[in-house]
Amino acid sequence: MGTFIGHVYPGLFLFLYGLYQAVVVSKAVLVSDSLPNSSCPPRSKGRWARLWDISYRGLLKMVTGCLLVAYEISSTKGRLALMNRELPPRFMFPKQWQHLTMFILLSLSGCADVTSKNLLPRRCVFLERGVLVLAFYVLLMLLVSHVQDSTGVELQVHCLLILVVFLLMLVLTVELWAPNAFGLPLIETFLFLMMGSWLVQAGFILYRPVTGYPWDDDDISDIMFVTTFFCWHMMTNALCLLGICGISSFWHRRCSPSSKLTRSKLVPHCRSTEGPAYTLLPEVEHSEKDDQAQAHLLPESSP
Repeated sequence: MGTFIGHVYPGLFLFLYGLYQAVVVSKAVLVSDSLPNSSCPPRSKGRWARLWDISYRGLLKMVTGCLLVAYEISSTKGRLALMNRELPPRFMFPKQWQHLTMFILLSLSGCADVTSKNLLPRRCVFLERGVLVLAFYVLLMLLVSHVQDSTGVELQVHCLLILVVFLLMLVLTVELWAPNAFGLPLIETFLFLMMGSWLVQAGFILYRPVTGYPWDDDDISDIMFVTTFFCWHMMTNALCLLGICGISSFWHRRCSPSSKLTRSKLVPHCRSTEGPAYTLLPEVEHSEKDDQAQAHLLPESSP
């Protein structure tokens, strides 16, 4: 992960995962359905019913984790060993082993999703969320120790990433005990988008600066602009999440079968109210004429 690709590929995966989660959460909120973590029956009972039961999210986690593990091993200079053969023996490649631990945890989270949805007799959402929370607890500890020898711009970039991971860990922990909370899935989705986009940005800052010149660790303005870029990512991801919710709302109102059925039921009522409104007007005029005639006859009949 200590390369440009090692930051960009995990960042793209997390960002795309956040986009997928945004679509799922927005649809669940619009149709007043249960949250996307709850178990639900298959959509159809036909030949392709099992395709809906497959945990594609879990499979994607497993495949991505395995690919990142293979890339980390292949990009390591020399043979990836835990300790050398010197006396006394010393640990080797500490950051590479931390990266491998992160990617293995991603694959384990995918295995938990597949096991819960496809292998167990009944889906266990608590198992899926528990493994995911455990992965982020371990990720937070690894990132804290990962920045021990970092300084300047690199330290600032990783500290902001640690902030996002810490907030995401708190949200996932609360969701574990309150799975039906309304606002937590939106916050979780926003933090996944932040984590993914910031990892991609970190790859460009640390390894491929846009200007072609490396960032200066001794220049305070460079460190301040790292935080400014982070704030811009927050605003952009918030607008992205808001746009997805708006598009989902528009699509739900225009193209949902239930909304068309509701509109078709309302149209006859509107038409039925027009008929009596026009037929009652002559009766009202006749009643007014009768009242006037009676008013004229009353003085004549009085003594």
